[in-house]
Amino acid sequence: MYTPSQFPSTSVSVDLNALAQNVAHVRRFAPRSEVLAVVKANAYGHGALEVTRALQQLAVHRFAVATVEEGMALRQDGIQDAILVMGATLPSQFQTLVAHRLTPVLYRADMVPAFAVAVPSDATPYPVHIKIETGMGRLGLLPQEIPDLAGMPFFRATLRLEGLMTHLADADNPDAAHTEQQLAGYQQSLDTVHQRGLSPPLTHAANSAAIMTYPASLYSAVRPGIMLYGYHTLSNARSAPELHPILSWNATIAHLHNIQPGDSVSYNRTFVASRPSRIAVLPVGYADGYNRLLSNRGMVLIGGRRAPVVGRVCMDMTMVDVTDIPGVQVGHDAILIGQQGQERITAADLAAWQQTIPYEVLCAIGQRVPRHYLPLRPGIEPPSPTQ
Repeated sequence: MYTPSQFPSTSVSVDLNALAQNVAHVRRFAPRSEVLAVVKANAYGHGALEVTRALQQLAVHRFAVATVEEGMALRQDGIQDAILVMGATLPSQFQTLVAHRLTPVLYRADMVPAFAVAVPSDATPYPVHIKIETGMGRLGLLPQEIPDLAGMPFFRATLRLEGLMTHLADADNPDAAHTEQQLAGYQQSLDTVHQRGLSPPLTHAANSAAIMTYPASLYSAVRPGIMLYGYHTLSNARSAPELHPILSWNATIAHLHNIQPGDSVSYNRTFVASRPSRIAVLPVGYADGYNRLLSNRGMVLIGGRRAPVVGRVCMDMTMVDVTDIPGVQVGHDAILIGQQGQERITAADLAAWQQTIPYEVLCAIGQRVPRHYLPLRPGIEPPSPTQ
């Protein structure tokens, strides 16, 4: 007999072998660039520590996060490889950053002397990256500020200019004009730095979209993010490789009940049955990251068929109509993201139903949803960074 304890309510599975395939795609596009893997936002919802450890097995040894706290968490879990903090940082965080051997991205000229003060006087020059603002409209020094910055004495003593970077705003747009303008501005800044006698070994501009579409953006390092996790935002799918989504998300049917014409489901009665209907209740809701915008709009897979979400998605529960799916029982799986039979639902599908992007869907999956990992198969050879 079925008892609730036999079935998890909702969980995520992450296939690290699919991650390996996506890393291989990155290296095919950028064979001469080092991979600086973006694992911020809990590796886009997939689990930062587990993804980082798998990437290490795939010969990736540089990682990028958004915050000092994200970098500290990886250090505390034993990750010793280089960790770049790409987001906004405050001078009050600089000593903590140094204490955990995190590499900062400095994006204002006044941050350079402020960070130098945080470096112990007897330490070897501390690596930093400088961000150039070329058209993203967020963080970064303007190209015309680079000559003065490159002349600062801190880069000949306390600090080592390890990296020069920019952030492309529109690399997934078929119109290349803005991206080409950004790359020209970045190259100008890089030339200026070289003319001032500095040679940063890590130069990086390419995000996932640029890796796949702009060979000119492939400097000494590339920063794959969403493509590691199996998605892209290119409008022309023919330009994209066959990436493999690495995450699937399931919920277990907790309850089934019948309703009659005129009966309603969930808050505000936004769904009213027009026929006798069978409703399955899933123990997952917007507190788990299954967005309320999916109300009366989303689909899940049950029995290899699509079942529509009906009524409002609640904080902890979602209802779906299984009237047309025979044999559904309490304890059966419902697939929120993933494949069942010949049908498939991806984070891109959920994004379309919510009018957003796959990034947000993946990052929103809550921490109370347990993650399970399919480990890398024994014998997988780490791909060579130069292949």
